[in-house]
Amino acid sequence: MKIAVYSSLQDEACQQTVRYLLESAHSMGVAVTCYEAICKWLENQSLSSFSTHTDLGKDTDVFFSVGGDGTLLRSLELIRDTEIPVIGVNTGRLGFLATLQADDIQIALQSFVDRQYRVEKRTLLEVKIEGASADLAAFPLALNEVGVSRKNTTAMITVHTKINGEPLNSYWADGFIVSTPTGSTGYSLSNGGPIIDPNSKSLVLTPIAPHNLNARPLVISEDDVVELSVSSREDAHLLSLDSRIHTIPTGQEIRIQKAAFPLHLARLNDDSYYKTLRNKLHWGKDRRN
Repeated sequence: MKIAVYSSLQDEACQQTVRYLLESAHSMGVAVTCYEAICKWLENQSLSSFSTHTDLGKDTDVFFSVGGDGTLLRSLELIRDTEIPVIGVNTGRLGFLATLQADDIQIALQSFVDRQYRVEKRTLLEVKIEGASADLAAFPLALNEVGVSRKNTTAMITVHTKINGEPLNSYWADGFIVSTPTGSTGYSLSNGGPIIDPNSKSLVLTPIAPHNLNARPLVISEDDVVELSVSSREDAHLLSLDSRIHTIPTGQEIRIQKAAFPLHLARLNDDSYYKTLRNKLHWGKDRRN
């Protein structure tokens, strides 16, 4: 068995967890390839390394992302369409995506060795913009959400929205979010959007602080194509794909649709989406119950 290990090494807890993961894999006879920044940090020239998705061989069984949800989102750029299952080891705060705790690493490794795990396919979004920058064109994918928001102004923007070519609404707001079910517990949720089961094959459209009091989040099919264009006092606005931000000219048409391939998310057999919701949102733990 072979695993890939990725981390931003942002703090001591994260660094200690990476060391523990590598030591545990070595003791269990599991082959390891590490992100190049980890190899430099360890000053280990003999350790197998990768820097892009093309470096990950087909013999890689599981991709370990060590950090928080943001780290796992960034790992998407390294995984892409390789179909390598990713599991997040949480050293951050919330951990909706990175659900594995550091103390359970050895248990998880043994489960992977024994093939006692399952893989969930999570919808990805793809952005298409005519004349997009090289960075955006090279990697136009998002796992959680695609959003537009104002730039260099405190004034609201107007987000003109179409679904499958049919006009939907013009939202006067601070911004607008197109979220996958995976991202429904993120930015969309904090703006009043619903929590959506990852198997529901849906997307949710959520305005950010809309001035239109009748504007509410809307759940649509994941097969629908969403088109956005922004009107603003400024000549540009922001476009976000998960944690990556790009500047887009005002009035530019932005096409958002389901990507041609999903992300493969690895889960241990005793883990589930609803278990994560109960744990992270503290459902059922109200003292009045």
